[in-house]
Amino acid sequence: MSYDDRWPPPPEPSRSEHEAASGRRTRTYDDDRRPPYDFDPGPPRDWRPPREDTGYGSGYGPRAQRRAARRRVQQRRRRILAVVILVMLVGTVGFLVLRGAGKSRPSTGQVHPSASADTGENPAPAPEPTEVKAAVAVDPATVPQTGPGTFAFATGTGKTLGTAGALRRFQVAVEKGTGQDAAAFAATVDRILGDERGWITAGKSKFQRVPSGATHEFVIYLATPATSEKMCAAGGLHTDKFTSCRLPGQVIINLARWLSGVPDYGAPLDVYQAYALNHEVGHQLGLYHEACPGPGQAAPVMQQQTYGLQGCVANGWPYVGGVRVTGPPIP
Repeated sequence: MSYDDRWPPPPEPSRSEHEAASGRRTRTYDDDRRPPYDFDPGPPRDWRPPREDTGYGSGYGPRAQRRAARRRVQQRRRRILAVVILVMLVGTVGFLVLRGAGKSRPSTGQVHPSASADTGENPAPAPEPTEVKAAVAVDPATVPQTGPGTFAFATGTGKTLGTAGALRRFQVAVEKGTGQDAAAFAATVDRILGDERGWITAGKSKFQRVPSGATHEFVIYLATPATSEKMCAAGGLHTDKFTSCRLPGQVIINLARWLSGVPDYGAPLDVYQAYALNHEVGHQLGLYHEACPGPGQAAPVMQQQTYGLQGCVANGWPYVGGVRVTGPPIP
């Protein structure tokens, strides 16, 4: 009988004894749940080799130095480009400012404080600015009171004043022997009728000056007090040689009022001239007299301002601040 045939069998040698007998380690039940001791799983997935250390701190090797150098070059280029763009921008703005200053022209027109250059409900562009001297009132005693009753007409065709409405053509005439120039009077008429505070603002009428012999709707006359009285009386109006008037197709401006205004008007002669012309042209457009709307308010141009302001403030324009100035109608 051999040793292996003995019963009961001899006990298994212990793990240490078995290992000692065979000279190697065998697997056990516990070994199935873990890798052998000589198994090398390798580095973890997020493992990275350490950066070079050149003695100046971790991660400052030759490759990092090259990247830093490239960044410095790019930054310098961006700074240079920004400086160049800034210099070009400043130069362009300065050039535009200087050019605009060279083209600007001072305004020579005189505007009364009660008037405004704002547009109205149907704004129309103002005409090209022209050099117009401010009117200076003269002594009424120096104004010719009578004349021959014949007239010199302004020549040439003026610009169309206004952009909307019916086109109303007119002529301009100055009584001969009065020392007045028809062209100068026509220029003043064009300036007043073409002002954006005038009748063109409503968008219902446009005006254009035409020479003698051309088809027209009305004539604007500048006549001495005696001649204007005769002309107005022919239509049943009596001015006592003092005021202007309007007849169908005729706007008759009293020369004395045009050159000297009226006493105690409280505004420059330019304002009175604008009132006198706009008032009579307003009649030509079919408008009637109006009263002062209230003390301290702007007087409507259809108010008879020549006879007094009745507490209102002198005003030569139909529109003030873009709003039509009106008052209670006078029968």
